[in-house]
Amino acid sequence: MRPTTSPPRPLTGLATMLDADSGTARSPHAAITGVTIDSRQVRRGDLYVALPGSHAHGASFAAEAMARGAVAVLTDPAGRDAAVATGLPVLVVPEPRGLLGQISSWVYGQPSHDLSVIGVTGTSGKSTTTFLLEAGLRAAGHTTGLIGGVEIRAGEVRFESRLTTPEASELHGLFAFMREQGVSSAVMEVSSHALALGRIDGIFYDVALFTNLSQDHLDFHRDLDDYFATKARLFQPELSRAGVTNLDDPHGRELLTVAKIPMTTFSPAGDPEADWRALDVRLGADGSSFRVVGPGGVEADAQVALPGSFNVANALGAIVTLVEAGVPLQAAVHGVGTLKGVPGRMERVTASEDEFQAVVDYSHKPGAVESVLNSLRQVTSGRLTIVLGCGGDRDKGKRPIMGEAAARLADVAIFTSDNPRTEDPLHILAAMMEGALGVPQHERAHVIIEPDRAAAIDLAVRRAGRGDVIVVAGKGHEQGQYISGEVIPFDDREVVAEAIHRKVYQ
Repeated sequence: MRPTTSPPRPLTGLATMLDADSGTARSPHAAITGVTIDSRQVRRGDLYVALPGSHAHGASFAAEAMARGAVAVLTDPAGRDAAVATGLPVLVVPEPRGLLGQISSWVYGQPSHDLSVIGVTGTSGKSTTTFLLEAGLRAAGHTTGLIGGVEIRAGEVRFESRLTTPEASELHGLFAFMREQGVSSAVMEVSSHALALGRIDGIFYDVALFTNLSQDHLDFHRDLDDYFATKARLFQPELSRAGVTNLDDPHGRELLTVAKIPMTTFSPAGDPEADWRALDVRLGADGSSFRVVGPGGVEADAQVALPGSFNVANALGAIVTLVEAGVPLQAAVHGVGTLKGVPGRMERVTASEDEFQAVVDYSHKPGAVESVLNSLRQVTSGRLTIVLGCGGDRDKGKRPIMGEAAARLADVAIFTSDNPRTEDPLHILAAMMEGALGVPQHERAHVIIEPDRAAAIDLAVRRAGRGDVIVVAGKGHEQGQYISGEVIPFDDREVVAEAIHRKVYQ
């Protein structure tokens, strides 16, 4: 995710910019062509930024970085001695992580400033919305880039994604690669972790979009207020030119009181207070249509080939953001309508439309579970079944909430393992069941506990009948299951397809 060539930048220039202490007696005359915080990813000509870690200091890997071609090291006082021992030029600053974005942007020649960048933040809908935005930009004639949790694109080149928002050093290298590929506009997911940890430092967004906010990541944030405040940082003049927010979401409305940039509002529910509204919404199993009404009475008929009312919200948010970014309304509406699907987001895996439907979705937080079940209820003529688990070593408070939502909104809820990681899956399932039992018995779904995810999916498919809808939730596009420190190959879409094949042909 880096350019093939990068003009060398003098280390002396970096030292002056940072007013950094030199950790060596010699003058640091090296020329830098790249930057990384991972010694395993060092390329010849790199500046290796050695950060403190949870288990070891990055400076302990400085010799490995030098062997791979690093020409200098930047670190903190705790890493000085180990870095100096390599014989490389060393710069020392109190907190290098906080400067990583600024440093990386400088090394690569401020690449994001040569692109029009759109940022999308919120709890749910970020990935789908970025795909919709990218489709709209492409249809409007832009060469596009995309950065998110599903995949990374730079023109026609695609990479596997590891983080929703990459580390600052990777991010600026990626923007430099996009610039090299002729990308004119890029869309990216902006996670709360990225905002809190400074991963997006050095980037300026043309437009920033807020989708919604519900409980998530409270293992990282102090509480929901802190989570929201972190998201709201994106809507400040040092980071973004203009903002777009969902007026139907309480936090989206609250954002108007704290944002310090011009804000445009949209309402999927047709709130007349919003600048942009969706009216005459028609939901279907294969997607939805609606009328977009904007300021001054401008209108356009829109379609989104993704089912569910929440995808009307995603599509309207994308259309409004595209218009704010300078794309004509009709071009924005057309472009959003060209997107046929997003991997692992309401992705259909169906044997026969005359029998039942099966979809795989990434919904792994309370608000997303509610949204997907409410949306699928509207296109379900039979029973609605959800296969759901909760991740281990993550926000434990959302487990009973997700269990309650599944038991309240589905007809059948099969609780299973997601990514238990180092936790006992049965402890996670017990917390989910605690939430389910809070639903009155006469209103509660038929709840089944099956810890084996493949067996749970198979059970849901075997029980499915005409008109039923199954949603396998939580993992979406992921292709592995994290269990006890190992990653076991597991793709919900493949497992669902295999279960359907067994049901139909065996």
